[in-house]
Amino acid sequence: MFTSTGSSGLYKAPLSKSLLLVPSALSLLLTLLLPHCQRFFVYDLQAVKDDFQIWRLICGRIICLDLKDTFCSSLLIYNFRIFERRYGSRKFASFLLGSWVLSALVEFILVEAVRYSFGIAAARNLPSGFLAPVFALFVPFYCSIPRVQVAQILGPLSITNKTLIYILGLQLFTSGSYIWIVAISGLVSGICYNSNVLRVHQVLCIPSWMAKFFSWTLEPIFASSEPATEARIGMGATVDIQRQQRMELLDRQLMLSQFAQARRQRQQQGGMINWNRLFPPLRQRRNINYQDGRRSEQQASPPLEVSEEQALTALWRFREGSAASPGGTKWTCDFVPDGNHGSFPSLSQVIQDWVC
Repeated sequence: MFTSTGSSGLYKAPLSKSLLLVPSALSLLLTLLLPHCQRFFVYDLQAVKDDFQIWRLICGRIICLDLKDTFCSSLLIYNFRIFERRYGSRKFASFLLGSWVLSALVEFILVEAVRYSFGIAAARNLPSGFLAPVFALFVPFYCSIPRVQVAQILGPLSITNKTLIYILGLQLFTSGSYIWIVAISGLVSGICYNSNVLRVHQVLCIPSWMAKFFSWTLEPIFASSEPATEARIGMGATVDIQRQQRMELLDRQLMLSQFAQARRQRQQQGGMINWNRLFPPLRQRRNINYQDGRRSEQQASPPLEVSEEQALTALWRFREGSAASPGGTKWTCDFVPDGNHGSFPSLSQVIQDWVC
């Protein structure tokens, strides 16, 4: 289901592991054991606007109150762990922080635009949870992860290594009535942060001292051991070697995918039924018939066996022609067939008479 993005598991992805465990555990706890505390984690922009409950911008955008959204977002975060391995934990956390902050601003603008344009009050119905940064991660996923074809169905439609991830994102997109506002805000914030609009990389980032503090305190807790049952692909001694190994693996996958796609296109040139396979072209049939005829002639006419008498006869004729020519060589010794026995002398005798 997931793309081939290195080793399985959460090796070298402690932040992704913490985002999988902590919000999921809190969501289960609020749903099963503490349902009366869910009101503190409701994402209500109207309360933020009217009653200045700023804390809802934090509590309401971290924990999902719907288990279906929790499950889908957890699967997507697990798949997007490749970006933490590629960027590093600090840069990955900066991306999540930047998209989380920008999406809050975009959500407020969209809610107000919908209210003034269509008269729909969506401020109290937005879904809770860490959803906007998850949608923001689709931007680098679309831009930087190569598309490798896995299978082809119904002619032009094909299944790639990214298809099921998009289907999972579509499932999360359609899980609620107003989740499309969160999804659009996440995509817009992801585009802004990925394109470095207004230098958001320098404004919304994790400080180095904070990254060192969390690496000393929390990283040992959420760190995972290296998988021992897999080949070490893309784990070179330096970052350049790792990048080169990963690019070689992706190039190999792309080449195999393009080769399989070209072979399927050649097979489907005649439509849904490959008529060339059933009825080969005229030129091909003529070549096949010609090759079959040559092969049958070669099988029908076995190689001729030259006997000693035939070799001596040919040598005798060659000698007579050489002696009769004006500039020919005069032979000093001669031999004739044995008239009594009606046979030629032996080949050794001919050679001796030739050189004498």
